[in-house]
Amino acid sequence: MQDIRIKDIDSYLALVPVHIRPLLEKLRQTIRKAAPKSEELISYGMPAFRYHGILVYFAGFKDHCSFFPGNASLINEMKDELKGFKTSKGTIRFSIDNPLPASLVTKMVKTRVKQNLEKKKQSRQKRNKLTVHSCLLFISLRKAFYESLSFNFIFSPRLLRVRTKGG
Repeated sequence: MQDIRIKDIDSYLALVPVHIRPLLEKLRQTIRKAAPKSEELISYGMPAFRYHGILVYFAGFKDHCSFFPGNASLINEMKDELKGFKTSKGTIRFSIDNPLPASLVTKMVKTRVKQNLEKKKQSRQKRNKLTVHSCLLFISLRKAFYESLSFNFIFSPRLLRVRTKGG
């Protein structure tokens, strides 16, 4: 068995059927144009684009090509625009005879960029909120612990003074 390691999108495209290659190259250029800051990579053995998380995947097969928008709900949102294509939960199938319009690909990629940025923003807000709550919890636990000791601790920004109770 031959060991073929796909390192990048160029090596992937070299392995797909010759008649499908121009279609996938055009799709690649459209995605690149829609998300110029994205990074190309191979994920799950398929070409993918990443920008604050995976944006989209695509793949070429003997009889068709597939576009994976990375979010199944996006296919449902754009079902009217995808009427001429065979779709499933997370896949849009197209062919040389019926290619995906560049405007539709651009729209989906830009939507995915917005979704990933929003997800990153929410994650950051959640992390900040957890950090504040964690600090407040730590301070209240620390205070309760020190109050249970036989010493009084006086906290100041510059120094920690210790007094014994009653003295």
